[in-house]
Order: sequence, then structure tokens, then C-alpha cells
Amino acid sequence: MKKDIQLIALDMDGTLLRNDHSVSEENKAAIQTAQEQGKAVMVSTGRPLLYAEEIVDSLKLSTYLITVNGGEIWSPERKLIERTMIDSVHVEFMLEMALKHDTHYWSSTVEGVWNKNTTFPKNIRDYQWLKFGFDIKDDEVRKLIWEELSKRQELEVTNSSLTNIEVNAAGINKAAAIRKVCWRLNIQMDQVMAVGDSLNDLAMIKESGIGVAMGNAQEKVKEAADWVTHSNEDHGVAEAIRRFVLN
Repeated sequence: MKKDIQLIALDMDGTLLRNDHSVSEENKAAIQTAQEQGKAVMVSTGRPLLYAEEIVDSLKLSTYLITVNGGEIWSPERKLIERTMIDSVHVEFMLEMALKHDTHYWSSTVEGVWNKNTTFPKNIRDYQWLKFGFDIKDDEVRKLIWEELSKRQELEVTNSSLTNIEVNAAGINKAAAIRKVCWRLNIQMDQVMAVGDSLNDLAMIKESGIGVAMGNAQEKVKEAADWVTHSNEDHGVAEAIRRFVLN
């Protein structure tokens, strides 16, 4: 499968990053070579900017950046292009669900990142909410909460691991954000290679010209992908870049 790939979109956790949250030298080298050959390499992550910026800067990536699953799009100069919030009514509902079932929970807001172990804001409506997440070890409780959230058409429900649930505003996902970046770069989605491992990567893997699942990816992601690369511990990103992008 040889396509004119001009943009490489990489998830971070479980994809670009090893389990210790570092980037392997092999991945760094492949990314650098791709950029030297004129390809744009972009991170598309569920993390907020605060927890993505240092790694992106260390790789000297010179293009756009997608954070909080597409909730924010940043320019190459790190200026905010677009931001989409979740209505606070839904955040109040999700917090009630988390407290009722005693699950771990967290959220990304414009004002900061909060979780069960920090002082979670009491007045929900005073904040701008980008994403809400649960981590639930109990399969039945996780299924129940997923089903309740899926009933709300204003929400986009995915995950970034087998035990968590991640919630954005409806229509907000990595593929939708990448389409907007493609428009700015004057390229087509068919010229994108997207690489990821979880359900929050599914949309971009399905809609890109080449969708690559990591060897450690969830089964649904592997089934949707055009190709399955090595795991995040075995430099799967580098393998995909060498196979589909580099001259």
C-alpha cells in the first residue's frame, strides 16, 4: 500500500510513548527523517496541552497539535485555533455518576486539570470543561456508565485504555480535528497516516489514508486498521513510518 502520505498523526500514550512515557531513539530517528523529507508529523492526543507540550517540543515537531481528543487544535506557533467545551450540565451528571459508583474520575478544563484526589471544583458552572474521564476496574459498572453516557447525544464517548471512559462534546474526535488541520495544510485525509491504540484513535484510523494500529492496540482498533505495527515498547511508530512514508 503506497500512498502520498504528507501528514503523520500520532497518538501519544500506548503509541508514540513507551510504558515509562519516554520516546525511543528509533521513534525519534524515524520522525526526524520524515520531517527532513518534507512530511508533517503531528501529535494527536487525549492529553491536555500541559501534559503534551514538553514531549512535542523535545521532538522538534513544527506543525499543528491536537489535544484532549480534538477538543483543542493548536497552531505550529502554539496559538489556540479552536476549542470545544462540554456543557457543564453534562459534567454535573458525570460527576454524580462517578460519586454514586465510587469510581476514579478526572477532567481537563481550560483552567486546569482535576481528579478525584485533588480539590475538584465545587461550582462546576464556573469552569470551562474540555473532557471528563472515568477509570473503572469493575466491568459491570463501566458498562453501565458507558451505556448511560451513550444515551446523551451531546456527548462523544471513547476510551484510552480498557478500563477507562473518556468523554468529549459530540462530534469532537481526533479525525474531525485532523480534517481541519488538513484543510489548513491544503492536503486530503487520504494523505494522512494515523497511528494509535485505543478507541479514541478509532475515528482517525478509519478516516485516514492509512490507519495503523499498534501491536498493543485494543482489538476493535486492530480490526479497523489497514495494518498492525509493532507494540509501543518495540518502536511500532518507527516501523510504520519506515514502511509507509519514508523514501
